[in-house]
Formats: sequence, C-alpha cells, structure tokens
Amino acid sequence: MKLQQLRYIWEVSRHGLNVSATAQSLFTSQPGISKQIRLLEDELGVEIFVRSGKHLTQITPAGEQVIAVAGEILTQVNSIKRVAQEFKDETKGQLSIATTHTQARYALPNLINQFIEDYPDVALHMHQGTPVQIAEMASEGSVDFAIATEGIEHFGDLVMLPCYRWNRCIVVPRGHPLAELEAVTLEAVAAHRLVTYVFGFTGRSKLDDAFNRAGLEPRVVFTATDADVIKTYVRLGLGIGIMAKMAFDDVQDSDLVAIDADHLFEHSVTMIGCRRGTFLRGYMYEFMRLFAPHLTRERVDAAFEATHQSEVDRLFDVNGLPSR
Repeated sequence: MKLQQLRYIWEVSRHGLNVSATAQSLFTSQPGISKQIRLLEDELGVEIFVRSGKHLTQITPAGEQVIAVAGEILTQVNSIKRVAQEFKDETKGQLSIATTHTQARYALPNLINQFIEDYPDVALHMHQGTPVQIAEMASEGSVDFAIATEGIEHFGDLVMLPCYRWNRCIVVPRGHPLAELEAVTLEAVAAHRLVTYVFGFTGRSKLDDAFNRAGLEPRVVFTATDADVIKTYVRLGLGIGIMAKMAFDDVQDSDLVAIDADHLFEHSVTMIGCRRGTFLRGYMYEFMRLFAPHLTRERVDAAFEATHQSEVDRLFDVNGLPSR
C-alpha cells in the first residue's frame, strides 16, 4: 500500500469519480491512476469503486470507509510535513482560507494586510464560495480555515471557534418612509419588497426565523450572495435591503440610509473552522488571534483537545464576544 494510492482514491472521490479530471489536477496520467487504484483493490481484496466498462460509477460501502480512513492518513501526512517545516523555518509556509464574499470584502482586509506584513514569507491563498462549499473544503483538508456564519456546523470533523457577533441593518434610499420612523418594526419591514441574502448565506436563517416567529410572510423579491449587489438593487428601487451591518460604508453609501435592526433580529456568530487533528503552525495561531483576539494559543489548544463541539462551545461565552 502506497500513500500515492491513497491520494488517488481520495482525489478521485473528490472529483466526482472523474479519473481524467483527477489526473489533470494531479499532473499525472489517467491510466496511471487507474492502474494504482486496481493494485490497491487487489491488495485489499475489496473493490473501492463500482465500474461500468472503463468508467467509475459509484463508491462501494467498503470504499466509503477506506476513502474516509485515507483522508485521515493524508491529513496526518500533511501534519507531519508541517511539524518538520515549523522546526525548519517557522516564518515560511502556506496558509489557505475559504470564506464568503462578505467576510472577504468587509471583515478580513485589515487582518490580511497585518498578517502579510508580519509574515511576508507565508503564501496566503483565499477561496470564496457558499458556506457549505467552504466547510467542505476545510473538511476535506484542501484549505486550512473555513470562515463563515452558517453551514460549517454541519461538519462534525471541524473544530469551530466563535470569532465575533454581528447583526443586520435595513438599507433604504434617502427619503424612504422607513427612515422617518422612530422605531422600525418587523411589520413595517414586511410591508415592503425585500432584497437580501440567498438562503444559507451570511446569517440568512436568523432573518427568516424572526419573520416566522412573528407570523409574517416577507416578500423577498431578489436574493444575492454579497452586500454590494444588494445595495445596487436597493438603489435601483427593487426593494429595501437587509444585510450585514458591517457591509455598510457611511462614505461610499452616502446615498443610502442604514437603519439599525438589532432589535428585530438575533445576533449571528461568525466562526472559524479547522479540521480536527490539524497541526497548527505558529503563524496559523497568529492568524486566528488577529481575527479574534480572544482566540489565544491556550484557548485554541484547549478547543482542539476537546472530543466534541459541545465541549468547545463551553469554552466560550458567545454573548461576551465582540460585536461588529
């Protein structure tokens, strides 16, 4: 059994059983991958993949478990490499993060700037996607950190650390009737057409929960994955916007009015998730601390030693987190 064979079956499973695409991503040949998978199956005495002619059509029950273990082994191999690199040169390496547009655009720029200044020899890679895509990347080990508000809680192999609390604002053009009210209610909001996030993005579930509890049916006429698009369509008169408060800029958005909505919706919590068993290098600890100062090395280590997410949650007072 070779590590190369384990990597092949892992990557094939991540590329939708497309051996050709896997070969391209690994810069090797399709026949070479197919041969090594067959050799591994022969050695194990079980089939990992079901075939139809030359094509792989699905993963066998035995294959599901073999691939899962292979993923764990490959994670540990990467950890071994990181251990060696940490002792070889603690200031050099790579860090990859996956996050949403809102985090990348509004929450991370200052952190990224400071991190690059402190660690100029660390190559930083950022990937964007849906919360579920982001969590999958971290779960598979293709990125080091997943930063999102929703979606990552469904992946049990991730350690999720709370970073900060945030809430929404209601965005309207200047002169809009809602901007003239002393206290905006959910009923007043529901009376207008809404422009907001796609479900599953940036705390959207908190918004839906609030309307459901009030017995209201919001008229969501347009959804988007980032706040800039939401503001664009509010300017066009499509409806009023509901978006992350941090995404409103008093200078750049001076033609709009942001109405505080803390009293209408529950706060959301942005989390940073990392695969259990990952060896954290020094600059990875520092990245987390820069993003959320309460994530000290000692608290992060305690979270990684926990066996279940509920134990991690008890380490942090969510209500005491900083707000943005």
